[in-house]
Amino acid sequence: MARAAALRPEHVPAASKPTLDTFTKNIGFTPNMMATFAQSPIAFNAWATLLGSLNKVLDVKTRDSIGLAVSEVNGCNYCLTVHSFTAEHMAKLPAEDIILARKGHARDPKRDAAVQFARKIIESRGHVTDADLQIVRDAGYTDANIMEIVALVAMYSLTNFFNNVFHPDQDFPEVAPAGSI
Repeated sequence: MARAAALRPEHVPAASKPTLDTFTKNIGFTPNMMATFAQSPIAFNAWATLLGSLNKVLDVKTRDSIGLAVSEVNGCNYCLTVHSFTAEHMAKLPAEDIILARKGHARDPKRDAAVQFARKIIESRGHVTDADLQIVRDAGYTDANIMEIVALVAMYSLTNFFNNVFHPDQDFPEVAPAGSI
């Protein structure tokens, strides 16, 4: 059950309205997470700005795979449903690749290095080893790319934590825990 109400359009703060309207137009509906998050224009707009910037880094399959891995570690069912849907319909990842990503892997060797690294970041709270950095560098990622992976992990963790605290109603079909797949 939701712990904070998703705002009805007439109750969205004026400072959140343009951002929420843009999401609604682009997605075709207003996700409950966003309608809830919009209660804080400062937090909501800061997240939206970060999301907009990070949507320009790496490729969509890698970004969605990182989102799936991070959300699995953080136990965020809401984000797992969203990322599973977008990974299938937007990134065009096959079902088996979505499951692999949730488990911290990918079939593509370069993407696998990024997803494993993202999982290590979240599991170790950022305390990765020199060897961990070298593996992701050897896969072809620059230090700038690695910084973008760190930023993606932080951004996905923000929404994971938000959703784990507030439990917005699901917008997409539930997914089974990766451990049971």
